[in-house]
Amino acid sequence: MRVDGPVALTIAGSDSSGGAGIQADLKTFAAHGCYGTSVITALTAQNTVGVQGVHACPPEFVAKQITSVLDDLDVRAIKTGMLYDAETVKAVAGLLKTRFSSELSSPLPLVCDPVCVSTSGHSLLHEDAIEVLISQLFPLSTLITPNKSEAELLLSHFGDSTPIHDLEAMLSSAQKLLSLGPKAVLLKGGHHSITMPDIVRIRQKNGCPKIIKHDLPSDNMEILLVGAPNYDDIELVVDVLYQIDGSLTLFVRPWIQSTSTHGTGCTLSSAITSELAKGIPLEQAVDNATMYTYHGIQSATPMGRGYGPLNHFHRFTTILIPQPTPANPYPFTHMLIESNAKEWKEYVEHDFVRQLGKGTLDRAHFIHFVKSVLTNDILHPEMLIVFLRQDYHYLKYYARAYALMPQRLLAAKSTTFGQIDSCTKTISNVLHEIGNHKAFCATFGITEQDLETTNEAGATIAYGAYIIDIGLQGDSTRLMMALMACLLGYGEVGLWLKKQSTLPDTWVKLEDNPYRHWMEEYAGEMYQGAVRIGLDALEACAVADPPSAVRFKEWQAVWAKCTRLEKGFWDMAMELRG
Repeated sequence: MRVDGPVALTIAGSDSSGGAGIQADLKTFAAHGCYGTSVITALTAQNTVGVQGVHACPPEFVAKQITSVLDDLDVRAIKTGMLYDAETVKAVAGLLKTRFSSELSSPLPLVCDPVCVSTSGHSLLHEDAIEVLISQLFPLSTLITPNKSEAELLLSHFGDSTPIHDLEAMLSSAQKLLSLGPKAVLLKGGHHSITMPDIVRIRQKNGCPKIIKHDLPSDNMEILLVGAPNYDDIELVVDVLYQIDGSLTLFVRPWIQSTSTHGTGCTLSSAITSELAKGIPLEQAVDNATMYTYHGIQSATPMGRGYGPLNHFHRFTTILIPQPTPANPYPFTHMLIESNAKEWKEYVEHDFVRQLGKGTLDRAHFIHFVKSVLTNDILHPEMLIVFLRQDYHYLKYYARAYALMPQRLLAAKSTTFGQIDSCTKTISNVLHEIGNHKAFCATFGITEQDLETTNEAGATIAYGAYIIDIGLQGDSTRLMMALMACLLGYGEVGLWLKKQSTLPDTWVKLEDNPYRHWMEEYAGEMYQGAVRIGLDALEACAVADPPSAVRFKEWQAVWAKCTRLEKGFWDMAMELRG
């Protein structure tokens, strides 16, 4: 693999098992497109079970190695890891201080990982080196990256023996560590089990720290949570970034139960260093690095008899879609919604949907329709009827497009009872929905004959023609993308309205709402059962036919197009376009 990117330097110990130290750093540099250079501070005899021995490099030779690299190569960022003893820390800090002070431009980004103890519990930093690390290296550092035990050890040297046992203590400790001289502190939370209510309490007590979430449900993903563990019970990992300008950022992701954690701290700090070498701002660099490390743990193959290494080269595998987890049971669908979050939100929370939920209709307007501008608080019955008439016609297109699915999904050609059952249920749900449309329109005096003779609107024709065209092209997964936007979209709308109706001071009206039946149908057991079938089918497609990056973008494009077309139905109803 050729790397022509910026040069990064690691000053750290060597891990004979290859999972931590400079070996992890160099792999991480390469994975980020950086050219990695290294200065060895100590040799270790270690494996996944533990550290069997350490042989320190003479401090003056450590300094010579640094000089050799900096004199010849255009280093853009530096990280320090295991420095082992006080004399080595002094040598590194003294040389870097001299080099930094002689720079005409800003000093190089320096990430200090204050390695004190290995994953297996072996001491990797002498007691007398801690004070030197704080007084001489921290003031030069762009960022320090301690974990819980390292933070407690550092603060104990100033008489602070407060244990870091929860998120609030993490925030307080990060602030204290910042006072020791670095420009920023990333206090890692891998040793804590935190839940979403903990984060909510912190936001209420400490204002509004910025929260960056990954692999967790976002807005308008209620359909992905049905049958999943309670969102508030999901175990989370939270890293805290505190910067000298006072900004506070929490990086939140699901906890991973894994033994492939050897070298996690080394990997994270070298990933941040790589991003900084490429000129990425600190907060974004940390965000990118935490997710790189997270996926490295998630995709690792267990190795050795103890704590095995991460998968440092997971970016170069062809699988773009992560494995399902309790916190993210439908990762492919999650990625689709997330890739089109703005338009998906505009569709789910459309003004048509909001007014439907309010249910403040003047039924007399249905009979005595006048062409006037409607207030934002009233949904005219004609809006819903225009929509239902067109949706009735759209369902015909939907059923025709569904018939174009490949033979493994057609009941008549399926090879297993499970496939036959799935297909039969889908057809049954389409017929049930058509029946609902007929019954609901009948309450407004709209007969089946009226529905059949209503001219198709431009939005209906455009949408129907698009899904038929996708189906005729023969790509079953692209057709699946086109069909699922409708199925999942209505399911999400139904659950979103249901959720809103349970909130304090809700704006959703259920009592005497003439559209309550419509809302409850899409939030109900039968329709949500169809949503589950659709989600399972969508995820199965991604597993059976893993996409390349190019093909995944094609799938995203179809999903986005159909989301816009679905939103076009709401627009049509609001504008009373027939």
